[in-house]
Amino acid sequence: MIEVVRADITQLKLDAIVNAANNSLLGGGGVDGAIHSAAGPQLLEACRKLDGCPTGEARLTPGFNLPAAWVIHTVGPVWHGGDSDEASQLRNCYINSLDLARDKGLRSIAFPCISTGVYGYPRRQAAVIAVAAMREYENQFDKIICCCFSDSDVWIYQKVMAS
Repeated sequence: MIEVVRADITQLKLDAIVNAANNSLLGGGGVDGAIHSAAGPQLLEACRKLDGCPTGEARLTPGFNLPAAWVIHTVGPVWHGGDSDEASQLRNCYINSLDLARDKGLRSIAFPCISTGVYGYPRRQAAVIAVAAMREYENQFDKIICCCFSDSDVWIYQKVMAS
């Protein structure tokens, strides 16, 4: 089951939340900074041991002080106009995160809108990629959540889900 919600991803009590991280995994702005702040300093220490993450891949850490048991860190692509393999890199963020969650035996997961903030990915195009990837896995999870920060993102995801 795929749900679209407007919520603070750091407040969701699920098996895992996904962090739209940067390559260092050492924290940043937006959702990355919020997750690091809410999880506490142990998350930064755990991320240091991972030695970064290439774009499109995913890494797993405990959730520490978060209601979610686990954090899956994935690095989305920076938008360069669409001719630099951004679509497949973004798809890989979702697929690799879902594979990691499934292989760990997790049953519920929430995704932020990956790459649509400072990385500049067009929101509707990103939502189409995200929803298509989630639909491939929806029968393998009890709950997959598209966790949106704004009403406009909720509206975009609802339109994509309906089409």
